[in-house]
Amino acid sequence: MASSSLLSSSSRKWLRRLWNDSNKSKYYSSCSSGVVVGDSDSEVESSGISRPLCEILKELNKKVPDHLVKTRLQNDGFPLRYVPWHTVNRILNLHAPEWSGEVRSITYSPDSNSVSVVYRVTLYGTDAEIFRESTGTASIHDTTYGDPVQKAEAMAFRRACARFGLALHLYHEDAS
Repeated sequence: MASSSLLSSSSRKWLRRLWNDSNKSKYYSSCSSGVVVGDSDSEVESSGISRPLCEILKELNKKVPDHLVKTRLQNDGFPLRYVPWHTVNRILNLHAPEWSGEVRSITYSPDSNSVSVVYRVTLYGTDAEIFRESTGTASIHDTTYGDPVQKAEAMAFRRACARFGLALHLYHEDAS
């Protein structure tokens, strides 16, 4: 069955309204089933479900376009470039539609000053499935950008995805 039949026209329109970007088609040019990722009315094709894991990983290891990368100042005043969790989620939906994710644990520090979350992301290919886990920790007292558990979960999710190569280039950039 062709993967394009998995999403109805109305589902594709709904996805288009959620997140659409005219520059995405340049970045995700090898896709083929009609899932939309971006800001405009251009439709970007999904890579589909029935693919070997090596093809999924090849797509995830591509550099994330700069217009999808956000910057915020850390407490020490240094800029931090990152891809928001919801964008990472959509990139996974595009290239590995059958991925799954789960919170494995939530742990508060003994002094109750921080919370750590362990998150697992599993990718399913036609030939194999693999998972990666990572942690995220947030201060209980830092309430900027959401509550501490949500922040730690988003951090752990992005880091687990980076272990597959998604946005990994951001971890290697020089701070200038």
